[in-house]
Amino acid sequence: MQDINLSLVQTSLAWENPEANLDHFTKMLETSGNPADLVILPEMFNTGFTMNAVKNAEDMSGRSLQWMADAASKKNCVLCGSLIILDQGKYFNRFIWMRPDGSHEHYDKKHLFRMGDEHRHFSAGNKKLITELKGWKVMPLICYDLRFPLWSKNEFIDNDYTYDLLIYVANWPAARAQAWSSLITGRAIENMTYTAGVNRVGTDGRGYEYNGSSLVVAPDGHSVCRIPPDKEVVTNILLKATPMLELREKLGVGKDWDKFELI
Repeated sequence: MQDINLSLVQTSLAWENPEANLDHFTKMLETSGNPADLVILPEMFNTGFTMNAVKNAEDMSGRSLQWMADAASKKNCVLCGSLIILDQGKYFNRFIWMRPDGSHEHYDKKHLFRMGDEHRHFSAGNKKLITELKGWKVMPLICYDLRFPLWSKNEFIDNDYTYDLLIYVANWPAARAQAWSSLITGRAIENMTYTAGVNRVGTDGRGYEYNGSSLVVAPDGHSVCRIPPDKEVVTNILLKATPMLELREKLGVGKDWDKFELI
């Protein structure tokens, strides 16, 4: 495993306006400074967290994915975030992992936010994604997934951990900011992995307020990075593999994890 550079993009989002959002992200990335291996955008980065799926959905050849491919190529990095996708007649809140060569993978949000009626407008995913970057195994999840620890449960198989970096992209309201920070920290500790959470700021078209508070937490529970609330910024962080590997070797927690299968 090599050390990896992350860029966390914490920003406001124009309501149901992909053109404005993509232009905004283009400008932010152009001035983001140091090159990154992985750039992380918020949940529904091109529209905000809207339930108007019919109006805002794109297919997998749509403008926003093409923008992601172009931006990833230009920055020579992996670019990721979620957006509304129409696939085989169903609408998904889909996380896209876009590589600089234009190849991509995706994860569909499993836990749909009932309080916001997401389950009435979108179909739930049922498969996890674990992908790879510079020797790191990476698992992305989306917002409300954070409240369900069994879905993010790491495993220790054949003397190795299933993943090394857990990512949450979100539109997590400011009213529940304490839960956001606490749950990100908990996921990092219990899974013996770096955990990154990227959240938006500002007010959306429904009047919900968001304060960002994006962060990265190490497996021992200490914060590698905490972005100040309400700040629009691209923050770069170096994730070092050695401290995580040494902690895993020292504590050996994975060897004692309970073995069970989700059904």
